[in-house]
Amino acid sequence: MDAKQIIAQRVAKEFKDGDFINLGIGLPTMAVDYIQKDISINLHSENGFAGIWDKANEENSDDDVVDAGGSNVILRKGGLFFDSLTSFEIIRGGHLDMTVLGALEVDQNGNLANWKIPGKLLPGMGGAMDLVNGAKKVIISMLHTAKGKAKILENCTLPLTGKNVVDMIITELCVFEFKNGKLYLTEVNEGVSLEQIKKLTPASYEVDLKKD
Repeated sequence: MDAKQIIAQRVAKEFKDGDFINLGIGLPTMAVDYIQKDISINLHSENGFAGIWDKANEENSDDDVVDAGGSNVILRKGGLFFDSLTSFEIIRGGHLDMTVLGALEVDQNGNLANWKIPGKLLPGMGGAMDLVNGAKKVIISMLHTAKGKAKILENCTLPLTGKNVVDMIITELCVFEFKNGKLYLTEVNEGVSLEQIKKLTPASYEVDLKKD
């Protein structure tokens, strides 16, 4: 299992029966492959559909059905389509139990930067600004570092998507949670040491590991 699969599998463990969940572009969408069979959830895609979907293949691909990242998917029976206005009414109205997003940087204050690198041309912020303020829980799923460069920082250096909005960070090494405004290391993956995490994490945090 590679690093991204480890992250996606751990993200799916946060899904609870009855949840209405938005999965952001890229790595977050991989969590679809690990949804537990004994729970019933609905997924939301900000480009205008909800339900549960599977990855499409060459035989059943429909170019008009894509997730927020542009990947072809197949919506299962019971799913529905709606316009962009309705999609963002759902987000801004506080109807999502959770959103799972990627990140360029997260800091020890729960600030998130995930939409822009100065000097790099991008089409826009997308729905991230709305999602981090509208969803009840914000989970960041990301690789712990980018080409060896730390991503969990004392302070974000890139333009912010939202301030004090992150509830949980899941990487291939560990899990962090924000509690009462403080960052806590709550899980460490097998084969990973506390020293290794400390070396790769400039942010200040406290260790409060969960017991099995």
